[in-house]
Order: sequence, then C-alpha cells, then structure tokens
Amino acid sequence: MKIGAIIRQKRKELSLTQEQLADRLGVSAPAVHKWEKGTTYPDITTLPALARVLKTDLNTLLSFQEDLTAEEIARFTKDLDRLIREEGYEAAFQRAMDEIHQYPNCEALIYPVIFYLDGARFLHGVPNPDAYTERLMPFYEQMSHSQTPEIRDAALTMRIAYHRNRKEFSQAEELIHTIPSTCMDKEEQLASLYTQQEKWEDAQRLWERRIMQSATKLQTALICLMEIAEKENRPQDAQFCADTYQQVSSLLHVTQWIPYTAKFQLASLRKDKTACLSALRHILPVLKEPWHPQECPLYRHMGNGDLTALAQSLYRRITEDLEHSEEFAFFRGSPEYEQLRQSLNQEPDGRN
Repeated sequence: MKIGAIIRQKRKELSLTQEQLADRLGVSAPAVHKWEKGTTYPDITTLPALARVLKTDLNTLLSFQEDLTAEEIARFTKDLDRLIREEGYEAAFQRAMDEIHQYPNCEALIYPVIFYLDGARFLHGVPNPDAYTERLMPFYEQMSHSQTPEIRDAALTMRIAYHRNRKEFSQAEELIHTIPSTCMDKEEQLASLYTQQEKWEDAQRLWERRIMQSATKLQTALICLMEIAEKENRPQDAQFCADTYQQVSSLLHVTQWIPYTAKFQLASLRKDKTACLSALRHILPVLKEPWHPQECPLYRHMGNGDLTALAQSLYRRITEDLEHSEEFAFFRGSPEYEQLRQSLNQEPDGRN
C-alpha cells in the first residue's frame, strides 16, 4: 500500500473529508486529493503533522513495514534459528530486536519472530529463560490489539498465561473477557463452501488443519485432566487420562513420539523410574527420525515445514534435561538409563 492509499484509508477511518484534512494541515484540498491519487507527495516537513492528524506514525504512513516480503520474513526467522545454534540465544534476540525496530508496525514480521523467540528460549534450553519474559510482553500487548484475529487471539492467550503464572488472576480474567465471542466458525464455513464448489484441494487443506488443531486441543485437555487427577490423589483417573491421550494421539496419526508424552509426564510427576524409562524408549529414538505428515491420508496437503528441525531441537533439550535437570535426578545413573543412553549413542538411526 503506497502513501496515498494509506492517507486515504486513515482519513476515512477518522471520517474526515479531504477539505477537513487540508484545513487541519494548512494546505489546500486539491493538494490532499493529489496525495491520495499518488500524483504528488506531501512535503517532508508536513509528514509529522500529517501522521499526528491521522492518528498514526511515520513508519505506517510511509509503509516501511511493507518493505519485507513473506519470503524475506521466513528467511529471517530461519536465520535466527541458525544464529541461536552458532552464537547463542542473546545474539539472536538482539538481532530480532534490531529488525523489529526497523519495522515496528510490521505484524507480518513481529508475529512469527516474537512467537519463535518465546518458544526457542525453552526449546534450546536457554539459562534463566524467564529473564526474557518482560522483554517479550510489550510485543504481545501490541499484537493483542491487532485487527487480524489470528494474531490478536494468539497474543491474548500469551498475555493471559503471563498473568496466570504470576497469580494475577483478576488481570487474567479481565483479558479473557475481552476475547470476542462468535457463533460462526469461519474456517468450517469456508471448508463447506469449497466442498460444495468442488474445490477439493482447498477444502481438504482446511479439514486437515481442523483435524490437527482438534488433536492438539484434545491432547491439551487430557494432559490437564491428568494433572488435576494426580494432584487430587486420583491415580487411576490420572492413568486413564494418560492412556486415553496415547490412544487418541495414535488414532489421529500424529508423529510417533507424541502419544507417549503424557505417560512420560505422569511418570515424572510420580518419580516412577521404570515408567519414565519405558516412555523414553519410545520417545527418544523417533525424535531423530523425520516426520512426513503428508504420507497419512489425514494430512495429505500439509507440508513438512520445520518439523524435523523441531524434533531434533526437542531431542537435544530432553537429553540435556535428563543429564542436568534436578527434575530427572531420581533415575540418572541407573543401569537401565545408562543402557538407554548407550543404545541411542551407538545406533546410527537412533533405534534400539
């Protein structure tokens, strides 16, 4: 969007006529008309006042955020991952901040970069990851006012979790009540429309994504029910939820290591060495293997993305935690654990 189109859009959003905008800036109405047509441009000395009148900023007015293409943003995010591995998380974080400061209103950049940085601090085992929370939250605050529902809702979710973790329950509840309610599922309506139009590929892609999203929601609910049951001293119910988690995950054909994560988490809570090692024998080897979701009829139109790199990062994080975290000290050094370590190190494909 060029500056003329931005001026016109912002003017209309404020219900201003060209004459009213001209009066506020001390220029002629034909001048404003020419700006919006793109035949001339505002004088550089007029730009700050123009931005103030239109209740925007110079970056938006000059459309700096549109200088980055989707391909450039994807490449930048990939470079951040490489930078973390080669120079560390702080170097990548600073590089990301420098880029965002150049494009402070570019949601297409801020959204993937901030969510990547947030997840990467845990995925890569960054020491004291909570130290970055306060530096990330202002970006979630900014994105929670986005006009793009996906960005707004994801940012609100992160802000709510932040307040919950700090036991600021009233702030969390206040944010929850700002989440828009809707009785219509846009994605489902589109999928049904595409099906009726015989746009099979478009419809399948949406339905496949719905299956993957539903799997994630089911898994999250079952993990939460499992943890509640364990905390309420209902071990049979907790085990039932872990077993159901495994069955649901297997039925929905997610990657092979995921079905065992609930059992591993439950065994860790119980400090059950045997159950932990049993789950690890299923999880660790397959984390080394690529997952190709499109080979399953449920996910035929889903690409690989960075699933292999993600699995490898998870493998490194889990093995590092097993070696150094106090949480898993209860079974370190056991003969069974040492045997598992040796088998993973010796087998080229990671299988027992």
